[in-house]
Amino acid sequence: MTANVGTVDRGLRVILGIALIVAPLLNFLGLGASAVVAYILMAIGAILILTGLFSFCPLYRMLNIRTKKA
Repeated sequence: MTANVGTVDRGLRVILGIALIVAPLLNFLGLGASAVVAYILMAIGAILILTGLFSFCPLYRMLNIRTKKA
């Protein structure tokens, strides 16, 4: 599992992930109106946070993308 997510990409992923988890909880823009939508957004947020923390994105690996400098 080689790191393929760069520093800026990691920061953006963590910030966006936190926002996606918190937005449905605060019912921001009506995102918490549907439980299904809220859970999907929270799951995507959790995935973004994990990929940011571990500096590894499986989708980047499949598409042969690297934002981390060698």
